[in-house]
Amino acid sequence: MDANRALTRLVEGDLKPGVYQWRTAAVPGAVGDTGWTARAVEEGWRAYHLDGRRARGKDAFLALCAEVFGFPGWFGGNWDALEDCLADLSWAGARKGFVVLYESWAELAEADQASFRTALAVFKGAVEIWRDTATPMTVLLSSVGVEVAGVPRLG
Repeated sequence: MDANRALTRLVEGDLKPGVYQWRTAAVPGAVGDTGWTARAVEEGWRAYHLDGRRARGKDAFLALCAEVFGFPGWFGGNWDALEDCLADLSWAGARKGFVVLYESWAELAEADQASFRTALAVFKGAVEIWRDTATPMTVLLSSVGVEVAGVPRLG
């Protein structure tokens, strides 16, 4: 399945929520004429773009998440606080769900394998929490030539 078709299936609700590897050179604006974020928003999803080039360690990753997700002031800047915030998202609002594109995740994976595995576990936990709600969450790990063992491919 190509990346555009996979994204279409996701935002139209034809794909099970989860954490997936998305094999595309995914940069904002690269999918279709309006970009992947616009497509997701048009379908009622809240879209987030994590640029992993800005996060080569735990603290930088957590700060990036706080910025991108717009976490409230009580965010503690640790893994437990990330779990708590991703399980809440009451400030975010979404009609159909949440889609997170984590681009350049290999930066964290190469620099700090333990933090990358923890981040992946936190995302998987958040997906599980949201899975059977009216607003499920899906996390897309953008990859071109690099793969994460145990994470299914989408497109």
